[in-house]
Amino acid sequence: MKKYLIAGNWKMNTDVFQAEKLIKEITEGLKIDNPNVKVLICPPFTNLMMATVVIKDSLIMLGAQNCHWEPKGAFTGEISIDMLSCLRCEYIIIGHSERRAYFLETDDIINKKLISVLEKKLKPVFCVGETLLERQEGLTFTVIERQIELGLKGISPVNAEKLVIAYEPVWAIGTGLAATPAQVDEVHNKIRNLIENKFGEIGKETLILYGGSVTSVNAESLFHLKNVNGALIGGASLNAGSFLSIINSAQKVK
Repeated sequence: MKKYLIAGNWKMNTDVFQAEKLIKEITEGLKIDNPNVKVLICPPFTNLMMATVVIKDSLIMLGAQNCHWEPKGAFTGEISIDMLSCLRCEYIIIGHSERRAYFLETDDIINKKLISVLEKKLKPVFCVGETLLERQEGLTFTVIERQIELGLKGISPVNAEKLVIAYEPVWAIGTGLAATPAQVDEVHNKIRNLIENKFGEIGKETLILYGGSVTSVNAESLFHLKNVNGALIGGASLNAGSFLSIINSAQKVK
């Protein structure tokens, strides 16, 4: 049966008190009837320790929004994978378009992070996607191919078992725009082919999430697509009602 991961990327939102309230609202309203639907939240670093306590014994998994590839050292302001692992983080978002655009993360940097996360047995949510200009110029597949090839360079099929990929068209993040189901289907099918060619049988099971202005309105239509295995959700994950509605949409899909 098809597997889904519904992940909330809270970005730079919520202080520790707001986050605690939101997590409690989600846990209180969460009812998982389909064991193939998993739920993940990725709060800011400052909220992770509190979140670890609040989600204990719940069905919610915890993730981080970024990490450094080195285990320790003179990297002021950075967070190591071991630090996140101590807080029971199971997932780490790597290569988000905002990290690429605002913090100038290159494919090489993203590759180092992916290798380190996988070596530590955590699960990276590896983000790929094109800008509006790149789509308008017909470069969507070219961009996706480059990001996957360079981002996953040197990663073996054995290490790739924990890999999650998130397709996030940059032009549909935080803009209120959303790719049509046909556009999403086309790119997700392309990603599936690339991953299968690279990792063989493991690539057939790799979760591919969609991350571009997912809402309670468009979620179910996206989840019906063959190679859409859930969503990486931004703004809608900051409201318990909308986040729970998206989770329920995944549970409805047969």
